[in-house]
Amino acid sequence: MVPVIALVGRPNVGKSTLFNQLTRSRDALVADYPGLTRDRKYGQGKMLGRDFMVIDTGGISGDEEGIDHVMAEQSLLAIDEADAVIFLVDGRSGLNPADEMIANHLRLTDKPYHLVVNKTDGVNPDVAIADFFELGLSQPLPIAASHGRGVKSLIELVLDAFPEPEEALSEEADEKGIRIAVIGRPNVGKSTLVNRMLGEDRVVVFDQAGTTRDSIYIPYTRQEGEEEVPYTLIDTAGVRRRKNIKEAVEKFSIVKTLQAIKDAHVVIAVMDAQEGLTEQDLHMLGFALEDGRALVIAINKWDGMRPDDKEDVKKQIDRRLVFADFANIHFISALHGSGVGNLYDSVKEAYRSAMAKFSTSKLTKLLEDVVADHQPPLVHGRRIKLRYAHQGGSNPPLFIVHGNQTDQLPDAYKRYLINRFTKYLQIKGTPVRFEFKSSKNPFEGKKNELTRRQIQKKERMAQFVKKSKKKKKS
Repeated sequence: MVPVIALVGRPNVGKSTLFNQLTRSRDALVADYPGLTRDRKYGQGKMLGRDFMVIDTGGISGDEEGIDHVMAEQSLLAIDEADAVIFLVDGRSGLNPADEMIANHLRLTDKPYHLVVNKTDGVNPDVAIADFFELGLSQPLPIAASHGRGVKSLIELVLDAFPEPEEALSEEADEKGIRIAVIGRPNVGKSTLVNRMLGEDRVVVFDQAGTTRDSIYIPYTRQEGEEEVPYTLIDTAGVRRRKNIKEAVEKFSIVKTLQAIKDAHVVIAVMDAQEGLTEQDLHMLGFALEDGRALVIAINKWDGMRPDDKEDVKKQIDRRLVFADFANIHFISALHGSGVGNLYDSVKEAYRSAMAKFSTSKLTKLLEDVVADHQPPLVHGRRIKLRYAHQGGSNPPLFIVHGNQTDQLPDAYKRYLINRFTKYLQIKGTPVRFEFKSSKNPFEGKKNELTRRQIQKKERMAQFVKKSKKKKKS
């Protein structure tokens, strides 16, 4: 499971700045103004080769009123939901009574926490952390979030407590087979579909949005011919639009859903045919594609719809799901079971494509054929050259292409490569990613040393040019 890290502290201590550093984004608003963050913001980070999730919380001062009081309570709930807590304090303003209150709360939890002193740039770090030994927590760690100083050491310390993802998931993959996450908006029939795929009622189904509050992992085996094939189904909580989220516990179900997507091999995105495609459906697909997960789309509640309505839904799909055209689409009824059995064929096909291995010789030969059919464009009078390709990873398949001036390759040509590789390698149900690397010029930065004869020739040429200019003037 991907670890979840909560950032807590007083207002204006730099939590959002640290959030942006860890997620390598500017998703969180940053300003020299206390209380700017009202709601929790969650993001995905990757550092030192490790994946993790970060929750940016509102500040806790202890004297909040109105909406600030509600947000402070939710910030404390974030501590309960997280796997680790980064307690941020301000090294310039020193120890504050609110810091002591948060420290007392952390002592009562069983979560690992780390005391981090921010804003130590331009001051002596030993002096900045001295006041905070009084809290009696862990060794204070000085950082400067705005400049990124000490952030890498901090995240390395936090992640040391969690197992490497390969160690945690490799045995589970062997024992429990393909992990399938079922995602979608509330009340589109996810739990009904899970029960139908299992052949029994294993999760609670009720005609009320938000019945499922946590991601439920269900290992099982399925008889396929003479073989029993292992699977793990993950029933996730429905993710609705932010303005419609009322309960604090429901807000954290978003984090659980994102964790399930990252943990899965294949994602089944369930949509309600009777409501049509919504913006929230597209956002959910975006979460899955951002993580590069193999994808199967299930249009549920297809039974009982009029032919005209069915045609309208198909037109919406053709128009709005162009970005996910690699995914197989199934029109099903989870309640009555029609079309559900066909999902397994698409799941297995998507999984095989996502985990496929290709030799360097095969990929390089394919690259040569593709380039021969359509050459890359000229840049500054020079042709972009793509020399060879090899596979850099799976789930999703990553192909690394080496050549010259690859940073100048247009997006249109990159899409051309993706389409041709997907077609000829018969990759279905999973996105494909490319990474381009340019060869370094071995003579770059080296000064060309002239011989004595070349220097003399250069001097004679300079004198000749000088005399020629004098003759023209006279």
